[in-house]
Amino acid sequence: MSKYPHLHPSTAEQVELDAASRITWLKRPRWIGYPRAQDILAKLEDLVDHPREARMPNMLLIGGSNNGKTRLIQHFAQRHPAEENPGAEYMIAPVLYVQAPPTPSEPGFYSGILNALFESVPTSSTDAKRAQVIRVLRGIQLKVLIIDELHNVLAGSSVKQQQFLNMIKFLGNELQISIVGCGTGDLLRAVSVDPQIQNRFLPELLPKWQMDKAFRQLLMSFERVLPLPRPSNLHESMLAAKILAMSEGTIGELSILLNQAAIYALRHGEEQLTAETLNACGYVSPSDRTRLAAHV
Repeated sequence: MSKYPHLHPSTAEQVELDAASRITWLKRPRWIGYPRAQDILAKLEDLVDHPREARMPNMLLIGGSNNGKTRLIQHFAQRHPAEENPGAEYMIAPVLYVQAPPTPSEPGFYSGILNALFESVPTSSTDAKRAQVIRVLRGIQLKVLIIDELHNVLAGSSVKQQQFLNMIKFLGNELQISIVGCGTGDLLRAVSVDPQIQNRFLPELLPKWQMDKAFRQLLMSFERVLPLPRPSNLHESMLAAKILAMSEGTIGELSILLNQAAIYALRHGEEQLTAETLNACGYVSPSDRTRLAAHV
């Protein structure tokens, strides 16, 4: 039986190390596969496996700021890395992750795709860039195009918004690929201007966390990757409620809070997280940051 049953085996291996080594290990990116994320990942996998047809299924991944959208889709993209294709002009890349440009710009978006694939970017017309993108994406045998920060489309005029959405629709039709758009709730408003886009994209939501069984299970998952020798029992009622209030219901803030508290504990020789540790670690909630900024 493990000496540290409250920890994941890979985490338990770190507990005997010095504090500095554990802090370095703690700062590494990690994936917490909670049930809602696993459900969305399964649906994304279905898109990869879907046979090509005239009207491909698409998805909108909607969630508040810092609630895990980007981490989730990057984790999915990492599960489908590009592969060498000896003797062919292009590698094979079934999944491609890109960000929408800051404002809805068709040539800017094409340039972003080509840069992400280390391909040359035509300096002439938008038509030349479009043709190059279609040629390259067809060459890499793309199945799923992920567009993060797609709510940026709202930064343009109504005409620019419509043009950008038309471009997305065109790429999906021309290449017979699935497109995953990711963004905040504003993204639903952005696509509502085009009924065809709205009908083709199934929304999947990442809501804020509430005090329920799922949140307590999430806290238990986080505790398993904190290299502290004694159980903190983060899922117990009073501590869980405090953590939810401080993090304001987003998984990104939750991760920042618990990492910051664990680092504080390690530096001060504490063996578990407590309410006092959470108060003392220096974490500032999003609302408090907003209030502080208003006084600057």
